Amino acid sequence: MCDFEVEKIKNLLSIEYSHLVLESKENGFRFLDRLVNDYKNGENTFDKDGESLFGVFNQQGTLIAIGGLNIDPFSGDEKVCRLRRFYVSDAYRRKGIGTLLLNTIVSEAKNYFNVLVLHTDTEEAAKYYKAYGFHKDEIRPNSTHYINL
Repeated sequence: MCDFEVEKIKNLLSIEYSHLVLESKENGFRFLDRLVNDYKNGENTFDKDGESLFGVFNQQGTLIAIGGLNIDPFSGDEKVCRLRRFYVSDAYRRKGIGTLLLNTIVSEAKNYFNVLVLHTDTEEAAKYYKAYGFHKDEIRPNSTHYINL
């Protein structure tokens, strides 16, 4: 894992992310496009207490994975956070990069929150999160999985 570095992204617009957005769109996902649009218009800049955006960079400094942490906007509970815009480049899947990033995000979340929720609509992602320790539960608004922190 020493070839990869997880960094907190202070300003998304100061890094090169277009390749990751393009790849995600080619795979049928629009959420990285939304990440950029929401960041640019100020709707979600991951800057509230406890919120953060992280990237994983390879040895060449290329962004290969991204994921963020927001106060959950749907629960009405400031101790519930939401995993947002989590994406790992195709070439780096099944190499521990997603787990490296998720470990960092969960570790950060534990400093501020009691529960981490997420929403996924793919079976592959659902299996990944379950293997990580998330529970499938749709009783929290707009979420499919949660983990107690």
